[in-house]
Amino acid sequence: MDSVLATAPHKARMGNSSRSFALAFLLATLASASTWFYMDHILRAQQIAYAAVHHRPRGNLSDLYPRWLGARELLLHGRNPYGDQVTREIQQGYYGRELDPTRADDPKDQQGFAYPVYVVFLLAPTVNVPFPRLQVVFRWLLIALAVASVWLWLRVVRWQVPSRYAFILAVLALGWLPMVQGIKLQQLTLLVAVLLAAGCACLTADWLLLAGGLLAMATIKPQLTWPSVIWLIVWAVSDWRARKRFVIGFATAMTLLLAGAELLLPGWLPMFVAAIGRYHRYTQNQSVLLWMFGSIAGRVLEVLCLLVGAAVVWRSRRDPATSTEFGRSTALVLALTIAIVPMFAPYNQVLLLPAIFVLFKTATSLHPLLPVFRLAGVIALLLLVWPWIATIALTTIYPWMTSNLRDQLWPAPFFSNFVLPIFIFGLAVLDRWIHAASGLREPSAAE
Repeated sequence: MDSVLATAPHKARMGNSSRSFALAFLLATLASASTWFYMDHILRAQQIAYAAVHHRPRGNLSDLYPRWLGARELLLHGRNPYGDQVTREIQQGYYGRELDPTRADDPKDQQGFAYPVYVVFLLAPTVNVPFPRLQVVFRWLLIALAVASVWLWLRVVRWQVPSRYAFILAVLALGWLPMVQGIKLQQLTLLVAVLLAAGCACLTADWLLLAGGLLAMATIKPQLTWPSVIWLIVWAVSDWRARKRFVIGFATAMTLLLAGAELLLPGWLPMFVAAIGRYHRYTQNQSVLLWMFGSIAGRVLEVLCLLVGAAVVWRSRRDPATSTEFGRSTALVLALTIAIVPMFAPYNQVLLLPAIFVLFKTATSLHPLLPVFRLAGVIALLLLVWPWIATIALTTIYPWMTSNLRDQLWPAPFFSNFVLPIFIFGLAVLDRWIHAASGLREPSAAE
């Protein structure tokens, strides 16, 4: 009888835990499904209607296509992927026809090959695959990589989440608006994010040569990776004897990529620089800080954020990769990247994932938090979940949604797009400051 009474509370706790997990899974599935429904049935319908009214072309609209076609033409036919003729052929597939500069409503993005030539080494296995088939395979690959990135970032930031709740995080990640947009557009940013996550995870396992090679491959988008490259090189140099293999791996891989690119297309670097310049001119890309605060104040804030971020992570340069401080600093650098680089597309915000994990980990820890931190955290949480709130609401009213109502409401899920990165970066800085000021240090995996 006593044993029965003793096990009763345990069974009750197990039952409550199971019910909590089931409810969390149900909510995560509902939120994620609403994002996919919004993208497929509301946003896409609005874009098709707008294109019809303004006679804007619509082709495959896959961001993979310009890179794939450029790689195919270079590897199979020896053509310059930066050339005007290849750009016109890219437009024929991406938009369905060449862009006409005399049409005011034609897209401004020329969809030129604005990547380093060595991206073709990653795409080489695909150049003989028909693009419609490749689209399907690549979409499922991105979904698998998105799930993998959750596990990798949890390892890097040292957040030990029970496996079933890590599964819920993966479900939410698959329905997070930046991730869904990246998957739908087949954006290589998602591949870069996974390469960065895998490289940092390799550092935590002391696979330094492999980590350096993965970081080198991530530079296919140099504008998104240069802050991480600088941070990790500084970290490695700070304990050269123990970490030099990382620098050797990175330098070796970069040398091979650059030399291979030069052999494929001699003199490609000036062409790439020119292509990047054209890309920023016709897309008029700018950082979220510039977009929010204007050119002067935005530039000042960019410099301040860069200086503050550098000062904060400098204190962690000697910490081992297995430490929570290294994970926090790496997450902060990625949050800084989204705040200062001249790219504000939502899909780039997948790089905020480790910082979000760090902040949730801090929020669930036992040490007291500053009131300002709690308030800013609540605001950041509302900004983070707002797209799900909006997509659930829009999905609910979809059966009664007229075209006029759709035209008015479709931007709602994107309302927090420019503010969220600023809050996440600010909270990441504050999180590092709290831990440094309070002397809180969690043991590394080695300890």
